[in-house]
Amino acid sequence: MASVSIESIRKDYGQAPVLRNVSLSIADGEFLTLLGPSGCGKSTLLRILAGLEVQDAGSVRIGERVVDGLRPKRRDIAMVFQSYALYPHMSVASNMALPLRMRRLSAVQRLPVLGRLLPGAAQITADIDVEVSRTAKSLGIGHLLSRKPGQLSGGQRQRVAVGRAMVRHPAVFLMDEPLSNLDAKLRVQMRAEIKELHRRLGVTFVYVTHDQAEAMTLSDRVAVMLDGELLQVAPPQAIYADPDNRRVAEFIGSPKINMFDGVVRERGLIDVAGSTLTIEADAIIGTPLSLGIRPEAFCLTERGGQGTLTGSVRMIEHMGSDLFVSLDLAGIDELLIARLLAERAPHIVPGQTLHVGVRPERILLFTRDGRRLRRDRDSSMGAVTPFREVAG
Repeated sequence: MASVSIESIRKDYGQAPVLRNVSLSIADGEFLTLLGPSGCGKSTLLRILAGLEVQDAGSVRIGERVVDGLRPKRRDIAMVFQSYALYPHMSVASNMALPLRMRRLSAVQRLPVLGRLLPGAAQITADIDVEVSRTAKSLGIGHLLSRKPGQLSGGQRQRVAVGRAMVRHPAVFLMDEPLSNLDAKLRVQMRAEIKELHRRLGVTFVYVTHDQAEAMTLSDRVAVMLDGELLQVAPPQAIYADPDNRRVAEFIGSPKINMFDGVVRERGLIDVAGSTLTIEADAIIGTPLSLGIRPEAFCLTERGGQGTLTGSVRMIEHMGSDLFVSLDLAGIDELLIARLLAERAPHIVPGQTLHVGVRPERILLFTRDGRRLRRDRDSSMGAVTPFREVAG
């Protein structure tokens, strides 16, 4: 096992910057996910970790070693690719055994016929077969060792690719969107298997995905990347409930967070969408702010007034136990999306006027340029003090 340290990594392709001074520390045995949309640089960063790409500036340390300039096989890492990268002409057993054969057998010992006759080759091959069989059995693919990749399902191929990485006993696992080629049901199953695999092995995992569900369910921490920058690194719940800036808040969550422009009316009150909401802090009167409210933070109320927003129902999406209700608010271009319990809102119809309330502690505040404003609390008095600005 090993920790990973990334220091001020920069990568450009021609005139296009891909990574902008990215720094990140990953603890020994941690499961960290690089999360971001396509083109944000997360796969490039993973390839730099693996030694498949060379950074223009910065340094990578795995354990106690600086690995800049080391070839991939010298870095003590194993990588699982999005495409699985299995050799179609080789059996499952041969695919899984390949990294061990390359490491333990000399070039002559790997020859098809003559190599087997050389001293020590037979015993090394037998040991490799035992390790492959043991690993395949632990992944539930022991009965597939004689098959070719073309005879396997997507989930089975994914297990083979993971098994090929496992037999090397690497210090760090690198996974580049390994579930993206699977259907929705199988992705859920494989997420659980990868999480259990990490728990059992205790090895450092660095996982790349654009899928928020994967990042939130698998990770000890999530590193959110956008446009080549690392915006926030925190546990999944903190990323969702306490984002450092508006870009993170809008990227995380489905449906996305509701964002409204407002103006501070007086101490503890802010005007937004023709209504007045309570905020749990002081702010300068007349200050323009942006409010972020998650869909599940709303609740139905019988009447409007302070602390509520009022709108006309545009659309209803039935999601089983929940309803996603879209509301038109006066003077607001964006729809408000509220996530309501279906059993408490059975009679909502399009065109109906609804009043929704929101608790002050569920409101996230940002400056108009996207920086987060957090509430400070005096630890001894319990009093709420003015907002402090968070860089981002």
